[in-house]
Amino acid sequence: MSLMDARQWTGRIYTAAGWVPGGGGEIAVVEPATGAELGSIGRASESDVLKAATDAAHAQRDWAARSYEDRARVLRTAGRLWEEQAADVEQWLIREAGSIPPKAELETHIAAQECYEAAALPSHPSGEVLPSAEPRWSFARRRPSGVVSVIAPFNFPLILSIRSVAPALALGNAVLLKPDPRTAVGGGVSLVRIFQEAGLPEGLLQLLPGGPDLGPIFITAPEVRVVSFTGSTAAGRSVGELAGRHLKRAHLELGGNNALIVLPGADLALAASAGAFGSFMHQGQVCMTTGRHLVHESLHDEYVAALATKADQLPVGNPASGQVALGPVIDAGQRDKIHALVSDTVAAGARLAAGGTYEGLFYRPTVLADVDPAMPAYANEIFGPVAPVVPFQDTAAAIALAADSEYALSLGILGEVGAAMAIADAVPCGIVHINEQTVADEANIPFGGIGASGTGARFGGPAANIEAFTEGQWLTVRGQIAPYPF
Repeated sequence: MSLMDARQWTGRIYTAAGWVPGGGGEIAVVEPATGAELGSIGRASESDVLKAATDAAHAQRDWAARSYEDRARVLRTAGRLWEEQAADVEQWLIREAGSIPPKAELETHIAAQECYEAAALPSHPSGEVLPSAEPRWSFARRRPSGVVSVIAPFNFPLILSIRSVAPALALGNAVLLKPDPRTAVGGGVSLVRIFQEAGLPEGLLQLLPGGPDLGPIFITAPEVRVVSFTGSTAAGRSVGELAGRHLKRAHLELGGNNALIVLPGADLALAASAGAFGSFMHQGQVCMTTGRHLVHESLHDEYVAALATKADQLPVGNPASGQVALGPVIDAGQRDKIHALVSDTVAAGARLAAGGTYEGLFYRPTVLADVDPAMPAYANEIFGPVAPVVPFQDTAAAIALAADSEYALSLGILGEVGAAMAIADAVPCGIVHINEQTVADEANIPFGGIGASGTGARFGGPAANIEAFTEGQWLTVRGQIAPYPF
């Protein structure tokens, strides 16, 4: 039986009792490229989530008490299994999420790296000795948070689940995983199956798919201490508000409307290639997608022409049946949102230099010129394969344009490094790439945005992960009971 054999999980959720029917019925697994139904996954009910939280809290206590070597061993084994089982998982990422094969391969590669990085966390120093004015030892140490809820989106379903699941487990926590119901196999089933095979004890990772209505229970369940959410800014605001009201910590990685600045003298061909990748990779359905192309006026017209040529030449189609650069967007609702923003921007006076059309869920890569910053496709996060281009006169203007957004996730700057550094220092942003486009990720780096893009670097790297998934504790020790005046 293969790792992802559907007979194990069809119509089921995964709890401390194993694969069981969900109290909320079933969710169809649909291939966006064809509309074909690939199977079904269970839908969790509110009572399923509440019971899972209770069971997770019981399992977590034993897991946290295990030796660091035991926890590290599970994470190392999981990393190896992601490498060994990559092809099986990638087929689901291609068919269920509309990923082209290289994007699916990137997801399994990073999943393995996330587990290898997380395997080092259990043996990481967990505190420090503090000076004390009293005759005692004084320590600051980190303890597991307990139960962590991970709520992940559809676009990179595996990466955006595993980057929280792996470190949370490694640091002694239990996890309730709520993948997007549209990608619950690649972003949910695959994680459960890998960790099952890696020897993770039951109850520590529970898969509970469901719609937005189920989300509040993942936050308010009494045993949950930390919520790790990746998704839209609007949904993230609601998550943060509810978490704050219930005194839970929320780590939020939200939307972006990221700028790519092309400086005077930049290599035009390389810049257009970078810009095309930044805007069109995975159909633009990436929080780090290049949503605003800010191009020096000396290069603007040539850049628009080069970018439009690339857009016209990129093949779009079913990634499961041919070599394409773009697959389908996730569903009709997303397609219609993309098209409305493009149409409204053209109606406002922008020029359609390429694309702007679709067949089914296949949206052509689109380039918009003569764009004003007030136009819809520039001012809003599109989450689609659309590249609005705006000229600027000088460095001050580029800085002003780049900073003029509520989002501050990723910034790319192409051109001379000294000028690029000056811009990097001046634009508030969680991530800056010089002579690269805006989309990049590695398992060992602290990742996150500020402003409407989230609550800072809460994902990746030992410092961020330990801060995210453990609690600080002050511990003092005396050789004998202290004397008191009472």
